[in-house]
Amino acid sequence: MEQRSERLRHARLEAGYETAAAAAEAFGWNRNTYASNENGNAPFSYRRAKDYAAAFGVRPEWLYDASGAMRPQAAQGMVPVIGKVGADPEGVVLYATGQDAGDLAPIPPGGTDRAVALHVAGHSMRGVADDGALIYFEDQRTPPSPDMLGHVVVVETDTEEVLVKRLLRGSSAGLYDLESVAGPTRRDARIRWAAHITAIVPPFQARRIIARGG
Repeated sequence: MEQRSERLRHARLEAGYETAAAAAEAFGWNRNTYASNENGNAPFSYRRAKDYAAAFGVRPEWLYDASGAMRPQAAQGMVPVIGKVGADPEGVVLYATGQDAGDLAPIPPGGTDRAVALHVAGHSMRGVADDGALIYFEDQRTPPSPDMLGHVVVVETDTEEVLVKRLLRGSSAGLYDLESVAGPTRRDARIRWAAHITAIVPPFQARRIIARGG
């Protein structure tokens, strides 16, 4: 599969979506844009490759330029620690700080092989997750759903920030308020995707179960 579009189609089929339209609908993508990306009429960027890769469970590097293995390599029963969160009141997720080292953590109860973990750094999330804790979520990249309102979730905004926030209704449809555990509430944000937190492991246990890489 030399072409980027061919790899995208293969990844979509492997993920169980029979048509491009079905995948676009499931993940809230523009149908025409996705179809053009998959048929090769409109080459997609690396940023877009990361979204598609997360949705289909493949590596963005493989999807974008055929670099390395198609799927992430992890020990059986383990999932990657993909970054750190909570170093400041904004609750910004700093990607790749754990992934570069190859840190892994066990799949949480009820989790799947799509689960990933964030390592809490600092005390801005005290009361939800303390310094050194692990926060798990399913890396599915789907739009916010009504059952997420009022809950602390992981979100990506249209400004490409990934945050851990309490999701609230905004002033109009398609807008959301993002409430911090500590710090100001961000008003009327546009959200690309949101994911429920599926497990929080406290610091003492997290230190015991993280498998350090590198």
